[in-house]
Amino acid sequence: MFYCRENELNKLNKRYAGGQFECMVIYGRRRVGKTALISEFCKDKPTVFFSALDSTEQENLETLSRAIAAYERPGALSFPWFGSYEDALDEISRLSEEKRIVFVIDEYPYLAKAKPSISSILQHLIDHRWSSSKLFVILCGSSMSFMENQVLGHESPLYGRRSGQFKIEALNYRETAVFHPELADEDNALIYGITGGVPHYINKLGVRGSVDDALLENLFDRSGYLFEEPENLLKQELREPAVYNSVIKAIAEGASRLNEIATRTGLETGPCAKYIRVLTELGIVKKETPITEKPGKKTIYLLADNFFRFWYRFVPQNIIAVNSGRIGKVYEQAVKAQLSDYMGLTFETMSRQYLLYYAEELPISLTDLGQWWGNDPQNRCQVQIDIVGCPAEGNEYIIGSCKYKKEKVGTDELELLKEYSRAFGKGSRYHYYIFSKNGFTEGLSEAGKKGMVTLVTLRDMYR
Repeated sequence: MFYCRENELNKLNKRYAGGQFECMVIYGRRRVGKTALISEFCKDKPTVFFSALDSTEQENLETLSRAIAAYERPGALSFPWFGSYEDALDEISRLSEEKRIVFVIDEYPYLAKAKPSISSILQHLIDHRWSSSKLFVILCGSSMSFMENQVLGHESPLYGRRSGQFKIEALNYRETAVFHPELADEDNALIYGITGGVPHYINKLGVRGSVDDALLENLFDRSGYLFEEPENLLKQELREPAVYNSVIKAIAEGASRLNEIATRTGLETGPCAKYIRVLTELGIVKKETPITEKPGKKTIYLLADNFFRFWYRFVPQNIIAVNSGRIGKVYEQAVKAQLSDYMGLTFETMSRQYLLYYAEELPISLTDLGQWWGNDPQNRCQVQIDIVGCPAEGNEYIIGSCKYKKEKVGTDELELLKEYSRAFGKGSRYHYYIFSKNGFTEGLSEAGKKGMVTLVTLRDMYR
């Protein structure tokens, strides 16, 4: 089934219907659904689909030859090889004179690695032959730094040759729920917390009823696909997976500042910063600074990828039980009892997505949304605000709190928000929001009715 990429698909189809030459760049982290989007777009369209290999120049040329032959002679047992990339691409040019075709180069960074001159070759073709044709070219890649710098960047031979680009992101929490509309909101929230909205992981988790059963079968089992996914992904993307693994593990265990991560891993801060930068480019790690402040001493590092965060939180500490096949006996205490605590950060992300995409009406126009932390000089302590929404103009802010607990949230949380807003101290007026998994006490509900605070439950977020 194809889910949740209708907007991108419609835009691609509109471009295709225009009949003009197009060079579309589609990129995003691995497993996010780029190839699925392209495959859906190419349905019922004449297509040469070339998926590049992390291999030699010659093997990639043979693969390109095979892709062209699959279009020209579907089902043929033998076909000619092209002697050069120029010859193969000349054939693409000739085919595009006959009819409008789609030419896909999937995993373009692999091809550029094997054939460094390929971008210059494509630039020459676009400038001198393809721009006046009806060819529809798609360049797709999972290496975001390569695609942004070597394809979209101003130093690339292809700079200015694209006609459009799509950066494919993971699905948000409500889009993730489309895969399992029959499940309860709490289960869909948990699936988002485990998979981070990555379609490949949602499918491989394979929930057919109970999320617990799916985890035991497909993640907490040595034969399960998801059990080795982080290790396989690191090996596929990186030269020193063991070092990167130690960096991710340090962040997962609570080290958030560069010097803390370096100390935990035994690395010097310089090399450690380089490893963190690479993990950030892969979308596994993210850098955060208190909203409204510039990067500096307060900058911290967190795991941006929910699947990595879940895996490193629960698999290593239970590896003996997994390897011995006894995880089912300890699952309730070792995993399930800790899920509400784990979901705290996920719920904050969901709440921000709700404000950005789904809230019917907001008191201010948002230009930025994030979290803030800093000193409370009055109480001489550190405070953290889960949600701070910055205005497009004026001096009014949204200040929010997120609680993913069994207990209902009471008026003390509103008073705490007011106290924290004083420590934040940047606004003249604050609009308070409280998000709760299981609702609110009668007193806080009454404050909500009086307009003192906006109250949002998990049910409201999915409604």
